[in-house]
Amino acid sequence: MSSTADACPPRRVVVTGWGMVTCLGSGPANVFDAASAGRSGIRAISRFDATNIPASIAGEVDDSLLPTDPTLSPQTEKLGYRADRLMRAACDQAAEQARLADLPDRDRVGCMIGSHGADPTPEEMAGVLACAGEDAVMRLPQLLAKQDFDCGQFYRRKPDMTTSLIASRYLCLGPTLSIVSACAAGAQAIGEAFRAIRRGQASAILCGGVEAKITYAGYIGFVLLKALCERYKTPETASRPFDRRRNGFVMSEGAAALVVEDLQHARKRNAPILGEILGYGDSADAYRITDVHPEGEGAIIAMKAALADARLNPDQVQYINAHGTSTKQNDAVESLAILKLFGGHAQRLPVSSNKSMLGHAIAAAGAIEAILTLEGIRRSILLPTINYESPDPKCPLPDYVPNKAREHKHSIALSNSFGFGGQNACLCLAAYRDE
Repeated sequence: MSSTADACPPRRVVVTGWGMVTCLGSGPANVFDAASAGRSGIRAISRFDATNIPASIAGEVDDSLLPTDPTLSPQTEKLGYRADRLMRAACDQAAEQARLADLPDRDRVGCMIGSHGADPTPEEMAGVLACAGEDAVMRLPQLLAKQDFDCGQFYRRKPDMTTSLIASRYLCLGPTLSIVSACAAGAQAIGEAFRAIRRGQASAILCGGVEAKITYAGYIGFVLLKALCERYKTPETASRPFDRRRNGFVMSEGAAALVVEDLQHARKRNAPILGEILGYGDSADAYRITDVHPEGEGAIIAMKAALADARLNPDQVQYINAHGTSTKQNDAVESLAILKLFGGHAQRLPVSSNKSMLGHAIAAAGAIEAILTLEGIRRSILLPTINYESPDPKCPLPDYVPNKAREHKHSIALSNSFGFGGQNACLCLAAYRDE
């Protein structure tokens, strides 16, 4: 016999605020406008000297979009780094729209963020190495004092530092989680927030993802792995998901934040409702650390789980915001996974990649793309895959929404985020239904 809990429908989870800063600008509406016009935010790297690096382009956020806050203590400001300022900008937008500060029970307000911590600068690495050696223990205090050593760098490298600082800034005393799962992190933060609210652990959660890896130490590893695009006519045409001439992804930075909330809680306080999260699925490829599973097994598991969680059939999905990184392997495998799961419906299903314009913002990507997916539903617009010029037989889906945005009324979509290392997340997003 079913229990009372089993008989009750699951709590509905809605989005009541959102914000972002990206290489295409600040604010979801502005970024969506730029993306719907097919603009690219990719430029030559300016944050460090990339003159002799084969891949020397990225999606950088303009410094003018980063907030300064004179109310922060010097100690707090010192512990933060670029990613914290990016995330603060996105969270300020989301928190203001959702009126997050008005909530009285702060132990019912959570914080879940995908982030990876700061990379050390070459100068910081040199400072640490100067303190090494056989007599390091004896010499360390003198060396630290002599160099005015910044011990805060060790805190900034902690992946949970951004979550801790954001939770403190917005007085989130409820469930807190730091997600470290590469390209899936932002989507997983949203998904785990969704699950926590469904379980009744929180009334509202500030969640999302952030990345600020356009530094020498953060960038050079991907160069050595040959994962980045090295051949392009112009920076703007370098990211070309699903196109036959794609040859690697373009790294970018940015942040995106959402306030997700229990529907009844949002209704009681008359909060704005921007969209609904219907389901979430995650999985692991359990394959090679640098390769996706060639048959797309992990991607299929995540998408199938999101649909099951939403109690939907594949043929009810009307659009997929693809992970679509512009790498040879990823785009082909994601296309294969969609074909396998959706069968004949895949022949009618539009699929596009925001990364063609925004580049790949790693931990921030899934959160940015989730917001753009929901905004596309609100506006009845599909964002395009720009730079799609040469169809690839290994990417055989019929509709990658090539080059131009399209008016398309739709109410249910998937947003895919498949992480480096085989960690996968899929969000099922929808228009809000007042019922």
